[in-house]
Formats: sequence, C-alpha cells, structure tokens
Amino acid sequence: MLNARIKLRHLQAFLEVARQRSFARAAERLSITQPGMSKAIRELEDILGTSLFERTARGVALTQAGLTLLRHAGPAMRALEEGVGALGEVERHARWLRVGALSTVESRLLPEALRRWHAKGSEDGQGRFAEVGVNVVTGSSAFLLSRLRRGDLDVVVGRMTEAREIQDLAFEHLYYERLLLVVRAGHPLAGVSPLVAEDLSVYPWVVPPPQTTLRQQLDSFCVRQAMTLPSRLLETLSLSISRGYTQGSDAIWVAPEEAVAEAVGRGELCELDLAIEQQGGSVGLCRNASLQSSLALEAFCETLREVTAD
Repeated sequence: MLNARIKLRHLQAFLEVARQRSFARAAERLSITQPGMSKAIRELEDILGTSLFERTARGVALTQAGLTLLRHAGPAMRALEEGVGALGEVERHARWLRVGALSTVESRLLPEALRRWHAKGSEDGQGRFAEVGVNVVTGSSAFLLSRLRRGDLDVVVGRMTEAREIQDLAFEHLYYERLLLVVRAGHPLAGVSPLVAEDLSVYPWVVPPPQTTLRQQLDSFCVRQAMTLPSRLLETLSLSISRGYTQGSDAIWVAPEEAVAEAVGRGELCELDLAIEQQGGSVGLCRNASLQSSLALEAFCETLREVTAD
C-alpha cells in the first residue's frame, strides 16, 4: 500500500528534478521556489528512508534508489494523467450522441426518432437531453460498423444484418423492410403487369454501390432472374440524388421502401410489379456492447423502438 504521507506534489517534484537534472530548473518549470522544491524532495527522501539524488559537477543525478522509483513513478503518473484526460473525453462525449445512419432509415425512422428524443429531453422537467447535440454520420454499413467498433459512434441504425462487419456487435431487430423497383409517374413500365426481367434491361438503373448490403440483395435478385444489370448505372447511396435522377428520367431505382413510400403514395413514383425480395431485410440498431452506454443513448434507443411500434 502506498504510504499515505506521500503526496502528489512529492512525486511531481521528483519527476521534474529527474527530467531537468537541476533543482533550479525543476522549480522554475513547476512555478515554485527552489527552497520549496528542495523541501519537497527532502520530505520524500525522509518518507522513503533513502536518498534519491546525488550532486555532480553537472547538477544532480539519480541514485540507484532514485532510478528504481523513476521506473515506477513515471508510468504511474502518466497513467493518472491519461485517466484524468479520459474523464474529460467522457464528459465531452456525454454532450453528443453520435449516430451512424444507413439510407434505409434516413427518410422517416431516424428524423422522427431524433425529433421525439429531443422533445422528451426538453419536456421532462429536467432538460436531460436539451444540451446534448447529435452528430449523424451517413455511409455504407461497412464504414459505419467499423467506426462503431472503434468507438467513434454510439449506435448505427439501418438494415445491416447481411454485413460481415457486424460480427461481434450487438444488433437489435426493429422491423423488416423491402427493396423496391420504382420509376417516375408516366414511365413506360408504370402499371405494366405482368412484368419480366427482360423488360428492364433497356432502361438506366439507379443502384446501391458495390460492397453494400443492399447491392448484395440486388445481385441475388439478378442471379435468380438470370439477368445482367445494364451498363447505364448510377451507383449512389444518396436518396436525394437518386430521387431527382429517377423523377427526371426513365431510370429504374432500386430503393428502400421507407425512402419512397410517401412519393409512391402521392403518385410521384410508381412501384414496378416485380419483387426484388418478399419479406425484406432486418432494419434495427447496432451497438458496441464493450462500450459503456450513456443515459442519452439508452433514451434514444427506446425512442427508436417507440417510433417503430407506432
């Protein structure tokens, strides 16, 4: 057990003299007087019952006992400084909720959950989350899950169960969502039934990029239909670019159901009569169980569940 008489100032003084090889320079670095520095070292030596420094022609040098103490005190002080710094990081992170969002939830689930979550925090009488900002990062499942694993994100929301990067992360299912084939209103294929794969190859397509979970499902569809995607492809995860391109052209958009449901309901887009998948993929939230969860994150995840249940 550490002697209770040894104070932090004793160890700070010892380490600084060891670094500077001079009582005067060490005192200057720590903004104390030289007599005060000498007193701190003398007290430490009295407590330990041994000399830590010896005077030389070039200043002071560590004794064998001093070298032994330095090997242990140096790492201990660095660990303490890192611990104090980590507390600051925790405090800074507590003011931010860091969310990874896949395109499957950008249109409805995530915006609605964030709105309700902030409203809860402001209306509960305590303002628990009123001062918590939200940083939303979008991208592919591989990119977002790798950031979640590193601790750069608190949660990732979307369809990702097919991603190999999910591995040891904790996934919670919320609902199933299909990929749809949609076109602009008035498209030559709108309302055509039955529709076969050969009818689609003469039009440009808007598709998810390679190496994404959504593209994997599209590739499986193509294999089942014995068809090849046309060379005129627009590969993007951007919903706004996909929607704008589709509504202004004869393109066929491979779209998450949530992203196009309202536009289909208003008649701006039309779902083609050819299913990519029946049940769809599992949309949910993914967390890193090895990281401590904040109250803000727990409340946000509960809000996601509430929005899904509505």
